[in-house]
Amino acid sequence: MDSVLKITGKIIDALGNFCSLLMVLMIINVFYDVIMRYFFNDVSIGMQELEWHLFAAMFMFGIAYTLKEDAHVRVDVFYDTLSAKKQALVNIFGSLVLALPITLVIFYYSWDYTFDAYQMGEGSADPGGLPHRWIVRSVIPLSSLFLILAIFHVMLTQVKTLITSTQPEKGAQ
Repeated sequence: MDSVLKITGKIIDALGNFCSLLMVLMIINVFYDVIMRYFFNDVSIGMQELEWHLFAAMFMFGIAYTLKEDAHVRVDVFYDTLSAKKQALVNIFGSLVLALPITLVIFYYSWDYTFDAYQMGEGSADPGGLPHRWIVRSVIPLSSLFLILAIFHVMLTQVKTLITSTQPEKGAQ
C-alpha cells in the first residue's frame, strides 16, 4: 500500500508543479497583455483568451493536488474535534459518496463535450481568437482523471490511518 501511495503522491505532486508553471505562464501572459494594451494600444484577442485557458487548466488540475494535500475548503468546527479514526471515516465517506460520483459523472459527459469540439474543429468565435477549442475542453476529462487518482490516494491514506490506529503499538501489552 505504501508503494501505491508513493507513486500516486508523486504523480499528483508533479501535477501541482505543473499548476505552478501554468500560474507563471498566466502571469507572464497577463503582464504582456497589459503592457501591450496600455503602452502600445495593441489588443490581442488570442492572448486574452489564452489567459482564461491557462487559468482554467491551472484551476481544474489544481483540484486534485488540493485534495491530496488536504487543503480544500471545509467546515472544520466539528471535524477538528474528532479522533483520527473518525476523521478518516468522514474522509472516506466524503470521497466515496460525494466526490467520486460527481467526478465520474463529469468525466463521463466531458468526453463527448471534448470530442464534439474536436470533430467540429471548434475555435474562437472572435476574430484573432484561438483555434482548437478542444484543447481547453480536454482539460475537463483529464482533470477528472487526476481527481479520481487523488480520491483514490486520499482513500488509501485514510484506510492506512484506520489500520494503523487500530493496531496495538509495538512493545505494548
